[in-house]
Parts: sequence; structure tokens; C-alpha cells
Amino acid sequence: MHRRHDIDWVRICAFGLLVFYHVGMYYVSWDWHVKSPHAGPALEPLMLSTSPWRMSLLFVISGVATAFLLGRARREGARFLGPRSWRLLLPLLFGMYVVVPPQVYLELAEKVPGGYHADYLAFMGTYLRAGDFYCAAPGDCVDSPTWNHLWFLAYLWVYTVVLLLLLTLAPKAMQGFGAWLGRGLSGVGALLWPVAWLALARLLLAERFESTHDLVDDWYNHAQYLPMFLLGYLLAFSTGFWESLQRLRWAALAAAVAGYASVVGVWYCAGYGDANPPPDALRMALRVAWAVDQWCAIAAAFGFAYRFRNTDSAALRYLAPAVFPVYILHQTVIVALAHGAKPLDLPPLLEGPLLVLLTFAVCFGGYELVRRVPLLRPLFGLKGKAAAKAPVPDARPAAG
Repeated sequence: MHRRHDIDWVRICAFGLLVFYHVGMYYVSWDWHVKSPHAGPALEPLMLSTSPWRMSLLFVISGVATAFLLGRARREGARFLGPRSWRLLLPLLFGMYVVVPPQVYLELAEKVPGGYHADYLAFMGTYLRAGDFYCAAPGDCVDSPTWNHLWFLAYLWVYTVVLLLLLTLAPKAMQGFGAWLGRGLSGVGALLWPVAWLALARLLLAERFESTHDLVDDWYNHAQYLPMFLLGYLLAFSTGFWESLQRLRWAALAAAVAGYASVVGVWYCAGYGDANPPPDALRMALRVAWAVDQWCAIAAAFGFAYRFRNTDSAALRYLAPAVFPVYILHQTVIVALAHGAKPLDLPPLLEGPLLVLLTFAVCFGGYELVRRVPLLRPLFGLKGKAAAKAPVPDARPAAG
């Protein structure tokens, strides 16, 4: 099967949204590493337009990418888990001990009463031995070492191992389940059944398991993200599924907008909130609306993009490999820029767009450096130059 350029484009856009989202986290009332003095709830309804589906979309894309990668490895008689681990775990470890620590240092500088006065070398000494930092309250601590935004890499590696175990222990069952899933998720089932699963997960688990991104007790997120990853893998080559999403793209978009409007309308227009929660029945209905938005936004994105599945371009060929390095760098760049801009006291309407533009500029500048230095390439998830230039007879979506 030829390269799916539509999946590449959706992946590029989804990772690009992370820059906007994490700049937004600087300005909303939700907890984050550093906060603007102008932080408040005004931007939160806009942030919620991507919150339900952004990460689930990335796991579906990663499942599709894994199907292409694993299929090619099998055809070539090559190993899969070793190279895949190298491309996920090496950047994760490098990120945890080189890229992420400045985020932690600047978070301490802002959160510790009276400031954090240790120099960076002293800080790194404590960080490397997993020493204790500051706790604003029980359960609200600055931890070390940490993966912060790079949690996605750890989860993706674990899900890949789970998939390989399933394929090894029950290959016929996986093949049969994939065929059954392809039949069920064609036509309107392509919208209904994923929504049903996500709604059930949210109804049963969201209140019991807070989103932690620490892997070991993050059961609500696992109930979302692992099935999305497996769905992407099992349906990567199901033409009926992708064509159904294309046919239903407008219906999916309308359902996603309705789900989003329901959630925002109740929380930000009807006067409900954490201090004044809605009645139980309404809260359950909102969880279903969240699931509708979550899957239908993903379905609409894939449905509208599907027409571009065979459309290549120079921009796509440049951006596809840039995604991984930009993703690794972007949050540290945002935190550093936001912290450094505080003395300027810029109005948020000016400062926010500047942070977005400067973040993209710095990250793509970093990518230009990384892709030219052989020793840096594997640390940011890029193949060696020889492998990157080698012709690929039936290529796959860029690794997610």
C-alpha cells in the first residue's frame, strides 16, 4: 500500500495544535508549569475545543503508522521492536534528562515561595538523584526526574509492546477481530461504536481515575488511548472504514460541534463548575457528549483529509520528519519564552501570538540543526542520514 499522505497531514496538524494548546495553558486557570499573571478562565472554552480528542487522535495515527511499519518489517524480514524502541525510548530518556529539566527549574523558580535560588548545576544534581523538590500541597509536587509532555512516548512504547504480545500469542484471534471490527466500523458504525466505547470508559472510569500521565495508575487514559491505538492498527488497511469516514465527514463534524457546545454551554454558560457541579444525570449526559465530541472530531478530521491520501507536496516532505523534533522541543521552548517574557509585561493579546510564532521559529530552527548533525538525529527520533535517504518502495506514515 502506498504512503497515506492524508494521515501525514492530520499528524502534522495534530502535533501543531500542541503548540497552540500549551501556549494556551500559560493563560488559563488550570494548573501548569508556569502561569501568566493574567491567567484566567476566558480562554478555557477555546481550549476545550481540542481537549477531548487531541491526544486520542495521535494514538489512532500512531496505530496506523505501526501497521505500516510492522508490515514493512515483516516483508523485509527485519526486526521491529528493537528499532522501534530505539526511536521511542532514546528520545524519551534524552528528553527526560536534557530537554525537560529546564521546565522543572523554571517551574520551581515560579512556584517556590520567595523563589528558587539554587543554580542550574546544583538543581541538576538534585534532579539526577531524584531528590525532593517543592510541594505546593499534598499531591501537587514538582517531581524529578519527570517526562512532562513526553509521556506520549512512554505510552506509545508500552502500547506497541502490548500489540506485539497480542500478535504473538493470538495471531489468528487478532486477525479475526480486525476483520470483525472492519465490518462493524463501516457505514454509520464507524461513528457509533467508537463513541459507545469512549462514553462507557468516561462514565465508568473518569471520576475514579484522575488523568496523571504517570503510566502506572492512569486507567481512564489507558481505556481511551490503548483502544484508539489498536483501532488505528487493525483498521489501517480497511478501505471500508476510511471511506465511511469520508462519506460521514459532515455528520461527524456536526456531532462533534454539538458535543462541544453541550459541554461548554453547561460549564461556562449555565453557571456550573467545580464548586457548583451539575446534577448527576446532567453530569452523566455531559460525559456522553464529551465522548461524542471526542470521536466525531477525529472521524471528521480523517474524513475531510481522506481525499488528499494520494496528494504529495514539498511542504509535506519537509514537515513530516520535522514533527518529532518539534514535539520534543516545543514545551520547553514555551516555558522558557513565557518565563523570560514576564518582565516585559506584554498584554496577553500581543504576548500569546508572539509566543506561538517564536515557539515555532525556535523549534524549526532546532530541527534544522538536529537534522544536519548525525549524533543528534537519533536523540530526536530521526533515522540516520543514510536510512532517511534510502528509497522506500511502499512507504508508511511518518512514525508517531
